[in-house]
Amino acid sequence: MSVRDLADYPWDAVAPYAARARLHPDGIVDLSVGSPVDPTPRVVADALTAATDAHAYPQTVGTPALREAIVDWYARRRGVPGLTPANVLPTVGSKELVALLPLLLAIGPGDTVVHPRAAYPSYEVGARLVGATPLASDDPADWPASTRLVWLNSPGNPDGRIMDVPELRAAVARAREIGAVVASDECYAELGWDEPWADAGVPSILDPRVIDADPTGLLSVYSLSKQSNLAGYRAAFLAGDPALVASLLTARKHLGLMVPAPVQAAMVAALGDDAHVDAQRELYRRRRDLLRPALEHAGFRIDRSEGGLYLWATAGEDAWASLDRLADLGILAGPGHFYGQHFPHHVRFSLTAPDERIAAAAERLRGALSPDS
Repeated sequence: MSVRDLADYPWDAVAPYAARARLHPDGIVDLSVGSPVDPTPRVVADALTAATDAHAYPQTVGTPALREAIVDWYARRRGVPGLTPANVLPTVGSKELVALLPLLLAIGPGDTVVHPRAAYPSYEVGARLVGATPLASDDPADWPASTRLVWLNSPGNPDGRIMDVPELRAAVARAREIGAVVASDECYAELGWDEPWADAGVPSILDPRVIDADPTGLLSVYSLSKQSNLAGYRAAFLAGDPALVASLLTARKHLGLMVPAPVQAAMVAALGDDAHVDAQRELYRRRRDLLRPALEHAGFRIDRSEGGLYLWATAGEDAWASLDRLADLGILAGPGHFYGQHFPHHVRFSLTAPDERIAAAAERLRGALSPDS
């Protein structure tokens, strides 16, 4: 398979519903794509500005300051002590890593790449790009011996599922039994809503309770797009098995996958400032608390959604039928069909809309009839 064989970008299918939603007298409320809308923190923007004299090539491995900032952040925010700069590596956003990791790990035909049943499409894209077989499965017992890479996503996109320590331990045990790498996409980890996650935090694949001080074959992937509103910066990183990190570093050097120097400086500032993260989390919490009861009033059942930036909902009908009704309300969401074949009746609602638009959506939903009314 080559990039020419990839299917059309799925969001094109939503365009007609978006066009109808824009006809609403009060305008569209776009809850379809999880792109941040709030300002980039000033502390981060200032750091970027101060680093714009970037005449030399940046370091693929990351500056010493950035690697130390990543190490400190894992210890402080994720409960993962004991990492060193040899355990971490910056990436050009997380999506390129998700799509390219099978290639960088030399995975190919005959190999299996496991990803969640409700999944961001890039996991499957990365597998198909190298001719591997993608498998949607949340049960380690179903992972075949041909599995070379297991993608976990906690909190999940689209479903907000959070994996607890026993679930993570089971995944690691099975992966090690069959010789697979585990890559855990944790980019929503600062956004745990339900207990115990709201207070205890979302566990990482590198949590000492999960790995017993042995990171062999394990990678944690994180992005600053959500917690710091840096989607436009393409600022992310990975951490884990130092042998894997070294191998990925060599490949990325050959491919020229370097985070721009000003962005590396901005990442240091973002990772060192917890106040803006806590403030952003509070914004999303308020939006979630407003939108969720309105969706339930309109006949949607909220499933999972204990963490992350989305509400994963179903009205007991095909997702396209839900999008059709929502378009009449001037609301756009993401159909479950985009996230695998297992959830055709679900719809993903993003919390990444301004407060005023979230309030407008809630008001419209409260005045709507459920499909069985």
